[in-house]
Amino acid sequence: MKNFKRKLQVEQLDKRLRAFNKLESFAPSRGWAYATRTALGMSLEQLGKKMGISAQAVRGLEQREKEGSISLKSLNDLAQALNSKLVYGFSTNKYSLEKMIGLKARSLAENIVARTHKTMQLEDQANSRMRLRKAIKDRTTEIIDKNIKYLWD
Repeated sequence: MKNFKRKLQVEQLDKRLRAFNKLESFAPSRGWAYATRTALGMSLEQLGKKMGISAQAVRGLEQREKEGSISLKSLNDLAQALNSKLVYGFSTNKYSLEKMIGLKARSLAENIVARTHKTMQLEDQANSRMRLRKAIKDRTTEIIDKNIKYLWD
């Protein structure tokens, strides 16, 4: 049951991530808040008034956004004051979560099987390549199914 829930969780999150994976990072050089505010023709004072803060505080928020040090709450407050909404999420670089888990599990399985194979070679009991491939495949499946906690160590 636990594995079914985890598999379902990964599938559902992968589905959500696919929407973000289609997006490119194309933030304006001075940040979204500045770009949106100036495109609307809104002054620092006007935005500050909508937010209940000073023009200098708005400038500080825009600067922190540009530097990447702004909090999500502050960014959300800016978006709302600009009649917009903040969209936040992760985008996986190359693969789905399921694929990343599979690749990592296979790498771990290869290391485990290689250590065992080396020991068996020393004892003159080496396995065939076909048997090694099957052992790696079986160990990969076991690692994924058992949700082994040291997968990401």
